[in-house]
Amino acid sequence: MGGFECADHLNRRGERINLLKETQHNFRVEQDYQLLSETGIHVVREGICWSEVEKTKEEYDFSNISSRISAAEKYGIQQIWDLIHFGYPDDLFPTHPMFCERFEKLCLAFARFYKAHAKQNLMVIPINEISFLSWFSGEDRGTTPYAANSGWDVKYHLCKAAIIGVKALKRTIPACRIIWAEPLIKIHGDGSATPGHLHEVNEYAYQAMDMISGKICPELGGDESFLDIVGLNYYWNCQWIIYSDTLPWPETENKRVPLHQLLQEVYDRYERPLFLAETGHFGVGRVPWMEEITSECLTALEKRVPIWGICIYPVLDRPDWDDLNRYSNCGLYDLDRNKNRIPEPGYLNAVIQQHRLFAERAGLTHAMTAQGYPLSG
Repeated sequence: MGGFECADHLNRRGERINLLKETQHNFRVEQDYQLLSETGIHVVREGICWSEVEKTKEEYDFSNISSRISAAEKYGIQQIWDLIHFGYPDDLFPTHPMFCERFEKLCLAFARFYKAHAKQNLMVIPINEISFLSWFSGEDRGTTPYAANSGWDVKYHLCKAAIIGVKALKRTIPACRIIWAEPLIKIHGDGSATPGHLHEVNEYAYQAMDMISGKICPELGGDESFLDIVGLNYYWNCQWIIYSDTLPWPETENKRVPLHQLLQEVYDRYERPLFLAETGHFGVGRVPWMEEITSECLTALEKRVPIWGICIYPVLDRPDWDDLNRYSNCGLYDLDRNKNRIPEPGYLNAVIQQHRLFAERAGLTHAMTAQGYPLSG
């Protein structure tokens, strides 16, 4: 699977960014889909960019989304749509008294538009990375509301909006597939933290899905049926020592918990099909990182954990949120000054080889399907 960076939030300087525009994916979509199809990738993550489509209050322009839907039909691409990928209209933030109502209206408008214009069943991520966004905007002052010591409050209101949004989507398209994309993290002890405290801070990563499924904060109206497919975002910096540094990668001391074990823990907790909704690396680390990820996902499959996909994120190189002139060299395709797509041959070849690895293990996927885990749709 492939993901197109679609962050559209206000950055630390209060500047609106739109990475669909910065990478020119918004109008080069046919070229991008053709490139992915030639690589064997036929599922993508996209974003609507709420700050862009809501031109005036509760008036929407989905024309660019229409062009991306048409391109998907042309190239046989299955799309997963993010409704919030960190950004909102200028006059909103998660704890705003009108946030939930405005998000509900966005969900209704998008679902009606999609129902009228798309042939595929809707696959949708209502809010991307609620846990990260809560920390980023409520603790780290990275985006609106630029708060500190407010992570729980932001998370609570984002989950409230997400639940209201899911209900609106399902009223309009009952068969839509609701997907979540949450960080997959592991916080390690430093020798001073008690086991109880360490367990508590690791539980923070599950609070959003627990609220959405009704396990905690039942007053929000969450329900287990809202956890349809669980996506997990996993990067090299997703494991760290409490109150300290990220564990190094590549590993030197084998302190990291293997990815397949983390996937097993999430599956045991929610008993839902999983996929890696975001993963990737940068520079020369791209190939060994993806080889390791592939191996770990195959191990998870062998242990009967239903892994439905690995989303390379992003497939196009992306600029830094706070310095749009600085790129990361993290895509299957890097970008030159004119935003031309420059293939990274080693990375592309590695992805093709990993496709073959999965094909060689097709018996695993057949067995999963026989147990009631369809691997498409």
